[in-house]
Amino acid sequence: MRWELDWLETRASLTPEAAAIADAGTGQEWSYREVNDRAKAIAAWMDSNGVKKGDRIALLAPNGICYFDLLFACGKIGAIFVPLNWRLSIDELAFIIKDCEPTFLAFHSNFTKEVTTIWGEEDRCIQINGTRFSRLMEQFFAGPCEMNEINLDEEDPLAMIYTGGTTGKPKGAVLSHRAIIWNSISTITSWNLTNEDTTVTYLPLFHTGGLNALSIPILMAGGKVVLANDFTPEKAIDNLIKYKSTIVLFVPTMHHMLVKSQQFLEAEFLDMKLFLSGGAPCPLEIYEAYKKKGISFKEGYGLTEAGPNNFYIDPSEANVKRGSVGKPMLFHSIKLLDENESEVPAGQVGELVIKGKHTFSYYWKNKTATDHAWKDGWLHTGDLAKKDEDGYYYIVGRKKEMIITGGENVYPLEIEHWLCAHPLIREAAVVGIPDEKWGEVVTAFIVLEEGAVLGEQEAKMHCREKLGGYKIPKVIQTIGQMPKTHVGKIDKKQLKEVALAASDKPVS
Repeated sequence: MRWELDWLETRASLTPEAAAIADAGTGQEWSYREVNDRAKAIAAWMDSNGVKKGDRIALLAPNGICYFDLLFACGKIGAIFVPLNWRLSIDELAFIIKDCEPTFLAFHSNFTKEVTTIWGEEDRCIQINGTRFSRLMEQFFAGPCEMNEINLDEEDPLAMIYTGGTTGKPKGAVLSHRAIIWNSISTITSWNLTNEDTTVTYLPLFHTGGLNALSIPILMAGGKVVLANDFTPEKAIDNLIKYKSTIVLFVPTMHHMLVKSQQFLEAEFLDMKLFLSGGAPCPLEIYEAYKKKGISFKEGYGLTEAGPNNFYIDPSEANVKRGSVGKPMLFHSIKLLDENESEVPAGQVGELVIKGKHTFSYYWKNKTATDHAWKDGWLHTGDLAKKDEDGYYYIVGRKKEMIITGGENVYPLEIEHWLCAHPLIREAAVVGIPDEKWGEVVTAFIVLEEGAVLGEQEAKMHCREKLGGYKIPKVIQTIGQMPKTHVGKIDKKQLKEVALAASDKPVS
């Protein structure tokens, strides 16, 4: 294969004994030479079992080195790595497996029941924490790991990550060697990652945030990736300090849990250069919590189909430009377009469209969705954003979530941020509910801090302090907890169903 595509082989040659991956749960650690040798052994096993270029290799497992074993092995043999979301139901998993038609299914014993139910082909599955897998590894480690010559191109698929299906069936976003490599190159150069960086990956590796946001870029740079499961603030802080983490990515829910913990108030993060937030817009109160600790914090923006990394903001600017994701990273082009596909001026909201070598190729077996996403060489994200006079970008929300009430455009994120600024409100989500008079009415759901009491009228009075009248929610409902998607985002479709439960109106 082309040498530049198998960058792990070169990295293992440059820094063979440097620590590459560690498992926080078991304490195990692997050097770059060992990670590469494991990938070569598994690639040789695949080759001996007839796996061909373009075949799909699926994995159902918690965070572990198996993700990198299979990803890098697929890269060497030309197969396509398909990490499966273990938080999905059996029916949802069955849909994805039927859609991608894997040649082999690798799984952890935690998911034996699911695999038995939806797979059942024993000769085409393997338990990655079982004795058979260990023996295979030993067998192919002992051999020369010879494989058939494979002609690979940078546009060949390397991974396929299924996007969340809250608005329909999941779609398999196909990521080429080119896309994954260029996301890493741009991230390393824009974010100034080096071989001295260490991250602790709690985000699930079946998601692009866990796999591609920091893990792959840091490995390419020669740094260290620590894998962890079962996030709690206490365990996370212990691991960040123990492994001397320099940079870490959490979703806003994790940040909220972290900064509210007593251990966070007492801890000293002597090695930490930066806490990152991604996956969803972050409440501004999180900025304040890190500022009080004297810790650098900033937000990023991404999606499975583009990187996921797209912007950079210097930590020193993040507090000044709160809520901004910064400016486009190196090698990325960004535009904001109106409904007529014309660029909007600074200060106005438009759809965020992206061009760059880090973008995905197509949706697996879904030409309609692919054609909808790609227009004139630009990836249309469906996200709304604005740019200030200094060139800093701010994500406003999803295009499909924008509320039109009485002819006025309302962006839920602005209201959610202000609701969360109330000291008694932990989380907030705003949706539009169909209404004959107004078109849509602004409806808010809030989760209060433990033991807090806040009436609907008091919450509306808080909104009146800053928001225009048409933006103030007509209804503010307190709930015990927010429904979340499988990657930790607030599930607004479920909230709409709650709001419409007493009516016959369909969920829009």
